[in-house]
Amino acid sequence: MAFKELVFSGVQPTGNLHLGNYLGAIVKFVELQNSHDCIYCVVDMHAITQAHDPKQLVANIREVTAAFIACGIDPKKHIVFNQSQVAEHAELAWVFNCVARIGWLNRMTQFKEKAGKDRENASIGLYDYPVLMAADILVYRATHVPVGEDQKQHLELARDIAQKFNNDFAESITAHGFGDGFFPLPEPLIQGPATRVMSLRDGTKKMSKSDASDYSRINLSDDADAIAQKVRKAKTDPEPLPSELPGLDKRPEAANLVGIYAALSGATKEKVLSDFGGGQFSQFKASLVDLAVAKLGPIGAEMKKLSADHAYIDAVLRDGSDRARAIAAPNMKAVKEIVGFLN
Repeated sequence: MAFKELVFSGVQPTGNLHLGNYLGAIVKFVELQNSHDCIYCVVDMHAITQAHDPKQLVANIREVTAAFIACGIDPKKHIVFNQSQVAEHAELAWVFNCVARIGWLNRMTQFKEKAGKDRENASIGLYDYPVLMAADILVYRATHVPVGEDQKQHLELARDIAQKFNNDFAESITAHGFGDGFFPLPEPLIQGPATRVMSLRDGTKKMSKSDASDYSRINLSDDADAIAQKVRKAKTDPEPLPSELPGLDKRPEAANLVGIYAALSGATKEKVLSDFGGGQFSQFKASLVDLAVAKLGPIGAEMKKLSADHAYIDAVLRDGSDRARAIAAPNMKAVKEIVGFLN
């Protein structure tokens, strides 16, 4: 069965969106608007799998929505909404819980990392959230998902669940007129030179909101002065920048800054090294400051303005949820018919 191409992706509202979120995800979302129909979701149901502050969660939902719009996502042409307003996500997740196998979930490495040593006290939601993620994607029968390397395993699970549902209910799917399979097997979209942005204080660690040092990351809400200061203080090494890529081997901080410059400028890393190779970091950082402030400063200013306008942000989410539900509801109705529920 041929499926209409549709992109789905979600961002968890856990606060402090940073340069890694922007370059690793949001900038790709903006680009995809030009070639695909897109659904972008603030996945607030995922945000409660671990302890959280309800008041802060509300603020974070609005902040992520503001970031989407400030970065260039058009909520009128595409769908921007928060997950909890569309009940079909949770409804399909339960059906998928009865399709997915425990052995599949036991292989999910992110649960082991997030739960740590005290796995017995982790919530069922934290263990099971890859199934909800599969439902997030497949309730819209989305065909493509922009993902980072750390989410590829979860997309593989979504494909496994879709395939098993199609196989388990093949006869019913055909009987209800849906051809050879009801769900597509969603494909990953991985693009860009800096999909993995590292800490400004340690080039071997991923940039993270949970890092104790605010100087380890550039927050999307940072103003021009903060951005400039963080770039200037970013860890480097005493050697000049190399002129060719192999020269970045075993120089994680240099490689990280070159990757950031390449991603923000739209150039290749080779081009960056061609322009700056042989020079000192002070000169390169000065150019990176100018570039980062020019690219990120306006985003931070717009985010602050939008985040303060609760009525506007809430209206965007309500409209997006209505449009998302218009796609999800008939798909969920069909799933109920296929599995044998009486509608």
